[in-house]
Amino acid sequence: MKVLSMESAIEKARALIEAMEYIRRFSGKIVVVKLGGSVLDNIELQRKLLTDIVFMATVGIHPIIVHGGGKAISKAMSDAGLEPVWVHGRRYTDKRTLAIAEHTLVHTVNDSICEIIKELGCDSMGLHSLSSCVLFAKPLELRNGEGRKLDLGFVGQVEKINEQILQKLCSAGTIPVVAPVAIDKTGEKLNVNADDAAAKVAAAVEAEKIVFISDTHGILTDVNDPDSRVSSLTEKQTEQLINDGVITSGMMPKVDACIAALNGGAKKAHIIDGRIPHSLLLEIYTDKGIGTQIVK
Repeated sequence: MKVLSMESAIEKARALIEAMEYIRRFSGKIVVVKLGGSVLDNIELQRKLLTDIVFMATVGIHPIIVHGGGKAISKAMSDAGLEPVWVHGRRYTDKRTLAIAEHTLVHTVNDSICEIIKELGCDSMGLHSLSSCVLFAKPLELRNGEGRKLDLGFVGQVEKINEQILQKLCSAGTIPVVAPVAIDKTGEKLNVNADDAAAKVAAAVEAEKIVFISDTHGILTDVNDPDSRVSSLTEKQTEQLINDGVITSGMMPKVDACIAALNGGAKKAHIIDGRIPHSLLLEIYTDKGIGTQIVK
C-alpha cells in the first residue's frame, strides 16, 4: 500500500468533501458527454476519460456518450484510396464514403468505447445504424451565396431522438454510446454531425448537463493565452462574444451546439479540454471547474 504524507491525505479528504455536495446534487441526473478530438485518437487518453465517466455512473449520475470520429473516417478513406471532398465544411458523402464512415464509426470507434467501459466494470450499449438506432434525420439542405442548393450526398440533420431507449438504459445502469449515423423516414442511412447529434440528445432527455470534450481549455478571450479562459457565460454573453469576433469559426460548432442544447431543455453546457487529467470530474465535481460553462 502506498503511504501518503499527512498533507496529501488531508488534500484528498478535502477534495472528497467538496465533491460530496455535487455527488448528491447530480445523483439520478443525466449528463451527456460528447467525445471528440484527440481523445478518440489516443487510446490511453480515451481510457482515462472513460474511467472518469464510469466513476460518474458509479456515484449515481447517468452518463450518455455521443462520439465523433472524423479523423478515423479520413484515415479509413485514405486507406481505401479515397480523397475526402468538403462542401462548406461538410464531408461530401456518397454511398461508398457512407459505408466506410458507418463501418469506422461503429466497429472502430463505438465498439472500442463500449469494450473499454465494460473492462472498467460498467455495462454499456452501442446505439447506431447497425443495432438499435436512436437518431432520426432528414437530408441536410445547404445553399451557397447565390441561393443554389448544395449537393452533400448522404448527409443528414438530426430532427428526432428515441429518448425512451436512452432513458431505459440509463435507468438500468447501462451507459448508452451513440454513433453519429442516423436513419431517415425511408430507412436510408445518413451521416450526421456529432456535435449536433449530442445537442439533440441532451435536449430530448432534458439533460442536467452536456459536456463537449475538446482540444482547448474552453472559450478564451485571447486564443494565444490559455489563462484567458472564461469560466462561465450566459447565452447573451456568448452571443456578444460571437458578435465581437472573440468566438471564431474554430469554436463556433461547439458553441452553436451548446446553445441548441440549452434552448432544447438541457440545464447547462460545458466545453472542456479532454487532454487535462480528470478534466471531466474537475468540471462537474469542483467549485471552480476547469473549462467554460454556458447557461441560459
